[in-house]
Amino acid sequence: MDVHVPSAVTEGVRRRGVDVLTAQEDGNQDSADEALLNRATEFHRILFTQDDDLLTIASAWQKQSREFAGLAYCHQLAAGIGRIIEDLELLALCTTDDEARNCVIYLPL
Repeated sequence: MDVHVPSAVTEGVRRRGVDVLTAQEDGNQDSADEALLNRATEFHRILFTQDDDLLTIASAWQKQSREFAGLAYCHQLAAGIGRIIEDLELLALCTTDDEARNCVIYLPL
């Protein structure tokens, strides 16, 4: 989870049995966005964000053929917390590493 994701989203996804690591828990609460995407890739995890800057970074990486584990993005006004939790659970259950690699997945699904 990116730094600014509401804790209610993280807690809701965890209550559904999804293994989640936040930037804060990983000691990266002050890291730049690019470093967060790198770190998620090291762990083979999709990074969830509501930060438009990460969309720009992911797009640049795609153009450069630079590998990343995947980015899930939801605009802050596009969906409520419950819908985000449902969609993140679905991604965790149904998306393989290969399917998410180098992709931006827009929520709500």
